[in-house]
Amino acid sequence: MKVKIHFTLLFSAVSLAFCPWPSFGEKTHSFPKAKARKFNRNLDLPGIRLNLEERFIDVNATVCLHQGLLELVACGKDSKEHESIVVLNARPIHVHAALLLLKAKPGRPAMQKVLSEGSSRWISVPPAGDPIGISLVFPDAKGKLGEHPISKFVSSAQLNGFDEVDIKEKPKAFPSRFLFAGSHLLESKEGPRKYACEYSGNVISISTFGDELICLPGIQGHQNGGLSWQVNPKGLPAIGKPIILRLRPV
Repeated sequence: MKVKIHFTLLFSAVSLAFCPWPSFGEKTHSFPKAKARKFNRNLDLPGIRLNLEERFIDVNATVCLHQGLLELVACGKDSKEHESIVVLNARPIHVHAALLLLKAKPGRPAMQKVLSEGSSRWISVPPAGDPIGISLVFPDAKGKLGEHPISKFVSSAQLNGFDEVDIKEKPKAFPSRFLFAGSHLLESKEGPRKYACEYSGNVISISTFGDELICLPGIQGHQNGGLSWQVNPKGLPAIGKPIILRLRPV
């Protein structure tokens, strides 16, 4: 059954990846030329470059937040820019397809299931999937491209003043590992099934939503301090500036 699900998702991801999607039709960003690398340019994935030799993908994005609490690292266009560091200028289903082409294996977002047959109790099942490294790439003042781990732009939030639980513990370090959860397909009465995170905007999540493309390990919620993160704007390009979101299967 597991193999069947993965095969179906692979077929759907690659098939949907090459379907028209007018609302994500922006032109790709242009950056100063970096060190020459071998990219596969035979794939029509707008806003995405696939590096087969070094095994990573670059996704065009735009900085959308400099101050505030975070629930996501990256969101889809016109969705959750008020709580994400960047917004994608590419389709999430294209990102999924590109990760599959790098042989990264999707798992599942967090979910709930019945404890046992006939039981009314439900338990939370943590997300799974291959680990993914996430970084941001952008030029410095001299035009030289630099790569920065996403943790550089996320800091522990002091939630005094917000309508949240007051956290007085020592600031913690942002997790360095994400998972290729793979979102999921939604049934549709008309037409093909829909890729969930393209409609929710939950592309790379910090909080647990249950339909993310990429997420943190474990269940992230108020109960365990999983929502106690804020954007750290130091060194981050200005809001509205183009940026590269780099995803690297570990």
